[in-house]
Amino acid sequence: MILALLVFAASCGSSAGSSDSVDQLTLGYSAWPGWFPLAVAEEAGIFEEVGLDVDLRFFADYLASIDAMATGQLDGVTQTLNDTMASVAFGDAQVIVVVNDNSTGNDKIVCDGSINSIEDLKGKTIAAEAGVVDHFLLVQGLASVGLSEADIDFRGLPTDAAAAAFASGEFDCVGIFAPFWLTALEREGSKELFSSADFPGLIPDHIVVSREMVEENPAAVQKLVDAWYLTLEYIDANPDAALEIMAEVAETTTDEYLQFAEGTTLLSAEEALAAFSDGDDTTSLIYTAGLINPFLVESGFTENEAPLDGLFDGSFTADYVERMGG
Repeated sequence: MILALLVFAASCGSSAGSSDSVDQLTLGYSAWPGWFPLAVAEEAGIFEEVGLDVDLRFFADYLASIDAMATGQLDGVTQTLNDTMASVAFGDAQVIVVVNDNSTGNDKIVCDGSINSIEDLKGKTIAAEAGVVDHFLLVQGLASVGLSEADIDFRGLPTDAAAAAFASGEFDCVGIFAPFWLTALEREGSKELFSSADFPGLIPDHIVVSREMVEENPAAVQKLVDAWYLTLEYIDANPDAALEIMAEVAETTTDEYLQFAEGTTLLSAEEALAAFSDGDDTTSLIYTAGLINPFLVESGFTENEAPLDGLFDGSFTADYVERMGG
């Protein structure tokens, strides 16, 4: 009987949402629809449910969250694949353990009314923040029609400044992410030329943790991954309550939040697991990383390519899927 009880206890302890001990970690996130579910995890008590004591820190300044991770102030943070690879290229030991979402329209190339095709971009002046996702989107769009950055007059500016300058008529086009495309589209006659929706998987977003945490406390990492997918289940079951939480943190109305959320596709555990796998298009993180590495160097954002060994760890998602009967 004692043996049977021990086996039963062990099986309960291995299921998602249960824990024999409480682990602590500090997690940073910033303003992106794919990351606001973390506020739901905190408000709905899901971190506690899986046995985590999370110091969840919201950064109004996304770059500040990247710096905080790089300087060891955080155990984990939310980042794009581009920015994670840049950090790794600079020597930070980081591991991607969750694929939150893909941008499916929230990153846009917006142009004036005279430009009707990507081919029309040749010789045009285009602004975007150098080395980041919208610059990367622009380069991939150009490549899709046989053009390169050498065929345009590229101007590197912070995203907010680029959007405002385009709106005032300074540039022919601009690459921006939500909510800054609202500013860009204030220019009369302006329109979206293409977006991340046209390049599936090109701009994925993640939860990244330190390699030290993966190696020294994988149980805490597993709890974090479990919490993420349990939060998605909670959102599906309680959409109105979850929307109120996310809109409040985003400091928007629920209607405004839904507008931005439409351009971000949250990935199920099964979809995320597929993204961790090798592939021959941008739905695979490994394939996309192969495009990002030379872009980071050619754009002058990094001196060297990021080493990819150990960067992608889908084992925690695989463990969750297996325990859930996937």
